[in-house]
Amino acid sequence: MDTSVFISKDEIRSRFSRAMSAMYQQEVPQYGALLSLVREINAAVLEREPTLERDLRQHSELTRLEVERHGAIRVGTAAELKGIAQIFAVMGMYPVAYYDLSVAGVPVHSTAFRPVDEHALQINPFRVFTSLLRLELIEDVSLRQQAAAILSQRSIFPPGLLELAAQAQAAGGLTEPQAKEFVTAATEVFRWHRQATVDQDTYRKFHAAHRLLADIVCFKGPHINHLTPRTLDIDAVQEAMPQRGIPAKELIEGPPRRRNPILLRQTSFKALEEEIEFVGQTRAGSHTARFGEIEQRGVALTRAGRALYDSLLMQARELGSQARSTQTYTERLQHVFAQFPDDEHELYERGLAFFRFEPRDPVVWQQEVAAGRPWDLPDLVKRGVVALSPITYEDFLPVSAAGIFQSNLGDAEQKNYVSQAARAEFERNLGSPVLDEIDLYQAAQTRSEQALQQRFLAESKA
Repeated sequence: MDTSVFISKDEIRSRFSRAMSAMYQQEVPQYGALLSLVREINAAVLEREPTLERDLRQHSELTRLEVERHGAIRVGTAAELKGIAQIFAVMGMYPVAYYDLSVAGVPVHSTAFRPVDEHALQINPFRVFTSLLRLELIEDVSLRQQAAAILSQRSIFPPGLLELAAQAQAAGGLTEPQAKEFVTAATEVFRWHRQATVDQDTYRKFHAAHRLLADIVCFKGPHINHLTPRTLDIDAVQEAMPQRGIPAKELIEGPPRRRNPILLRQTSFKALEEEIEFVGQTRAGSHTARFGEIEQRGVALTRAGRALYDSLLMQARELGSQARSTQTYTERLQHVFAQFPDDEHELYERGLAFFRFEPRDPVVWQQEVAAGRPWDLPDLVKRGVVALSPITYEDFLPVSAAGIFQSNLGDAEQKNYVSQAARAEFERNLGSPVLDEIDLYQAAQTRSEQALQQRFLAESKA
């Protein structure tokens, strides 16, 4: 077959993300208000900081700012997870990283389906955090069996969708009519249905065991529970939300505000209480699951950087447990993160973060090439010949994701599951390994260094 007739995976992903955003704005009007607020704040930041706008434009970050968002879904069975993986593969989205949320009292484990190719990320970095229910963490055996029986009876995929995905894999892509049909059907998988699939008593039993258990088991499919635009100033969004009548979450998740942001910071408005209909009952009930989230992304950290980050989070928690502590959590976080370098050169020199490399000035670069010195990247960076460009963190923080899950569901209760990371089991259910996110960032940095080295050597011989 002539592959030139196929619509690219990047284009299908872009169409899907637009369709998801349009659907969610209809279902959750506050999300539309949130998008407008984020656009206003991003525009104000870019006007206030022309250097930032220049850097974003130069590195193709500005064009994707408007389209960048992530979603989150929860599935109930291995078969559902495998089907979701097939659908996302058509859009060039692959499972990256394993997240054990049982440590935060959430009976799921997760991965993020996202583009992994640098060009694909620049075009549209849409990603979906996907969680699989872990029935073995539900202590009540009869409830566990009932959940398995209910989930075994449902089919979350519209007719023909998985066949289209299989066809795309076999043939190498989808034609325009097929792509249009595929995006429409794939969007339907994540639509909200106000009709529960169980009666109210059954719903209450699952809800009592865990709110997420009710959300996953008692409905027709994995409705999207939030979409997340990217902001350039999350503190400004957090402050502005209540002024727009949007009930903001109390704290911003992730590291404190910094001159050079790291990893991910996120906040949200609290989950909506939505009217639902139960099987066999005329009176409507309610369910709380869906919300709107905002994120601000920083540089990806190396394994050493992640270890330092984790240790500082632990220090902040330990300070909070001390009887004499009068600091707020935000103050404790700021205090301990003073130990984390906030200078790009120090982050690079200590091997804490990932960067790409480019000549700072063409004239200075040519002088360096002509000098005949051997290739030495750290020295070139130190002397200002080569500039550092932070590699954007494209993934999630397990503690942060779990915190959003709990706080937005209004769940003050802390379930105390023993940490039972089960990556091998998750990958069996998925049908493939998950990619290591830090390996992906390391590969991107290595490619950048090698490309610049080859240029240096080629120009020095010319």
